[in-house]
Amino acid sequence: MIEEAVVVGLVVERRQIENAWSAFNGTPYAWRPVAVFPVAPDVAPWTPLGGNAKTSRFYVGAQSIRLFSTDTANYRGNLESGEALLWVALRETGSEPPIEVAAVTADPAEGEALTEAGTDTVEIIAMPAEVAAEIAAFIVANHVERPIIKRRRDRAEPDVRWRPGEGPNRKTGPGGEDNGS
Repeated sequence: MIEEAVVVGLVVERRQIENAWSAFNGTPYAWRPVAVFPVAPDVAPWTPLGGNAKTSRFYVGAQSIRLFSTDTANYRGNLESGEALLWVALRETGSEPPIEVAAVTADPAEGEALTEAGTDTVEIIAMPAEVAAEIAAFIVANHVERPIIKRRRDRAEPDVRWRPGEGPNRKTGPGGEDNGS
């Protein structure tokens, strides 16, 4: 299996929550990814990028999109879908910095699997054209078409599917008496 990585820069937004759920969640903020830079800038992680009283944006830092040769069909499907997307999973840390990036992926199946934990925030974001070009080059270099092989079931003999006294048309009970059916 061949593995490569595409490094991108990630920007997240912190939004103030103004409803009853903020007390339930234990935090008055919600986080979401808002932008991806095709080239990670030479800026320190968690650099503030501006905002107002209710929202603030931060450059989280360089993140790797790991590409595997066995997943090229999924990447190709993503690129051919009309709007190529990236899935970003954010996880609360309970300390500083308040969140960490659990994963950034271009594989739709992996993006869906990231939602199964139930504790991470998983959002989609548009994939920059430069990143899509790098992934397309990886697909061209490493994709191998794999045939779908269907398994065939063994057919049982019709006479041995049910033993006498068993099955849907059972006429006798466990002791051999007629059960009235």
